[in-house]
Amino acid sequence: MTHRRWWKGLVVWLWLSLLVGAGLAQAVDARRFIEIYGSGGWTRVQQWHQLMNRLEGVPVRRQLREVNDFFNRLRFTDDISVWGRKDYWATPQEFLGAGAGDCDDFAMAKYLTLRELDVPESSLRLHYVKALRLNQFHMVVTYQAANTRNPDVLDNLNSSILPASERTDLLPIYSFNGSALWMSKRLEGGERISDSRGLSSLTDWQKRRADGVLRVPLRKRP
Repeated sequence: MTHRRWWKGLVVWLWLSLLVGAGLAQAVDARRFIEIYGSGGWTRVQQWHQLMNRLEGVPVRRQLREVNDFFNRLRFTDDISVWGRKDYWATPQEFLGAGAGDCDDFAMAKYLTLRELDVPESSLRLHYVKALRLNQFHMVVTYQAANTRNPDVLDNLNSSILPASERTDLLPIYSFNGSALWMSKRLEGGERISDSRGLSSLTDWQKRRADGVLRVPLRKRP
């Protein structure tokens, strides 16, 4: 794993501890949004809001399934193809507007949407893994219910939510959520190596989101 990937994970972990609770689906100006992303992008954002309204208070298994399916409709590609940059952290609005993104965008959008739906932070983790079939680094979300040892994996490479024990195509490296960072060679457990208490820095991602920055993609998707 490259140093850049490790550092990126640390920074993502930092802002996760500060983000949820601030209102993930903030209002955006419809006219401006459509000018940048087209009517298709605006439709996807509205569908996202409708999804969260519909899933509020329903059983967590349904939330997992529908959130996973919703974002997996978007196109999986690299940041160069969408934004013209090697590494760009799209906000959920930018991701939905563009209709495409890399694995980090899929995983973070799912994680943050589930947290907005009050799925317990203690049950959710973001995992950096190596996707063995693609021979590249990848990110997934896991959900681990209380008193279980085999978490479920939400992934854009495989849209079926499967137990971690069945995802032998993924080699775990480390995981994190808004509270802690773990090193692990499995998709469950691991050695907790730090916590997020006392961290207060804002990342570029947070600032762009707070300022309502909407990056223009290389081309609009219908």
